Amino acid sequence: MEGSADTLKPPYYAVIFTSLRTDVDSSGYEKMADRMVELGSMQPGFLGVESARGADGIGITVSYWASLEAIRSWREHFEHRIAQELGREKWYQWYRLHICRVETMIGFERGE
Repeated sequence: MEGSADTLKPPYYAVIFTSLRTDVDSSGYEKMADRMVELGSMQPGFLGVESARGADGIGITVSYWASLEAIRSWREHFEHRIAQELGREKWYQWYRLHICRVETMIGFERGE
């Protein structure tokens, strides 16, 4: 988990990206996904990202942002637009995007 949200102070925004991958060009996808995390983390308003993918191919990536404007700017970023197009053309069977305002975060961590 990279840039975990467990230290963020609400309110902030979460972009939840759920997807099912195709089996097309896995190495190209991995390179692009790494680049998007690298590039996204440099964007104003970026707060963190968490991601997981199950054995069934369904993945969930949650990115955290300070504002809706920061999310809009990231969505329109030139390299991100290219990644979006490639995702629709070959890497995803389907995807869903949810944008939420986080009002409360509750957590637990077992001590040693």
